[in-house]
Amino acid sequence: MQGDRGASIDRAQVPARQANHYGRLEWAGAFGDLGTLIPFVVGYIGVVGMDPLGILLPLGIAMLVCGVRYRTPIPVQPMKATAAIAITQAASGVVVTAEAVVAACLATGVMWLALGLSGLASRLAERVPRPVTTGIVLGLGIAFMGEGLAMMGSHALLAASALAGTLALRNNRRVPAMAVLLAFGGACGAALDPAALEALTATQFSPRWPDFGLAGLDWHALVVGTLFLALPQLPLTLGNAVIAIRDENNRLFPDRPVTAKGLAVSTGLMNLLAAVAGGMPMCHGAGGMAGHVAFGARTGGALVILGCIVIVLALGFSGSVSALFGLFPAAILGVVLFIAGARLALVVRHVGADRADRGVVALTALLALWNVGAACVIGLAACALIARRRRPDR
Repeated sequence: MQGDRGASIDRAQVPARQANHYGRLEWAGAFGDLGTLIPFVVGYIGVVGMDPLGILLPLGIAMLVCGVRYRTPIPVQPMKATAAIAITQAASGVVVTAEAVVAACLATGVMWLALGLSGLASRLAERVPRPVTTGIVLGLGIAFMGEGLAMMGSHALLAASALAGTLALRNNRRVPAMAVLLAFGGACGAALDPAALEALTATQFSPRWPDFGLAGLDWHALVVGTLFLALPQLPLTLGNAVIAIRDENNRLFPDRPVTAKGLAVSTGLMNLLAAVAGGMPMCHGAGGMAGHVAFGARTGGALVILGCIVIVLALGFSGSVSALFGLFPAAILGVVLFIAGARLALVVRHVGADRADRGVVALTALLALWNVGAACVIGLAACALIARRRRPDR
């Protein structure tokens, strides 16, 4: 069903061997998802009050395992809806505790492992027509671009300079654009906020092991985590972290396909791991893959590289994570997010000539800007209505 979707894109750049590579472009592409990763991680640590070690260790392990298992730049990132609810509610004084977030990991892990192993995730994904999945990916791309522009607005001149330089280097195989962007961002961050640089230079190696995340759970945390954090994320995860990422991966890397079942199972397993370590709910995501690919990643080596770095940070420097992330201006992260969204939105090039299909793509994309789950449901209804009208009268 998905094997021929966009097979022409980047096929020449796909390695002939189905093995991970660890060259400079994989290193550069490893950091292509920072625009979504850093803000949510910082929010969980700074607002919700979660342990940086518990957040980062399962994240790094999941990246490492997914890179080795899938051998494509399958991302591992925070679940956006859950993170947004937890951070905003905690900031407004509502009791969303670290224990509730861990409970959300547990509930999410159990639900997605059950959906994957039972085959229900695959059956649900197979019932979503191509125009709907294309619209979801397009809508996510536009949403990422919008979020990136909003972040870039915090320092427009800096963002414009960074974006221009990144676009100028986008096809340079010797000088990875992401490496230059990160160096530029770090230098600008140090110049704009010398205190952030001082905090980073004071970093010391401080090894420790995470606490057992499930030890502090009670019924209140389980109820809040399941009903208010985990369940609202389910439709978004199905649309973005299972269907969209499956189609995007199989379009870009037809020699290394993934399945809805496999993605659902891996989502379940990495959330159970996060629950044990006291971490945050995690998923895959088409936007994250677009970010990795946009900056050079073509294999799972990028995820292995990033995973190893995150594990080292977690085990040895977890107390300095906020200082490290605080060095990069929001405008630079916005550039990363904008480019990832633009890459994702290029799926529009593969929309067919059928007017009805184009209408479904446009409708689904528009709704995906608001809610991916609603976009999926209404897109399915529109496709069913079109199919019914096309049936010959009997």
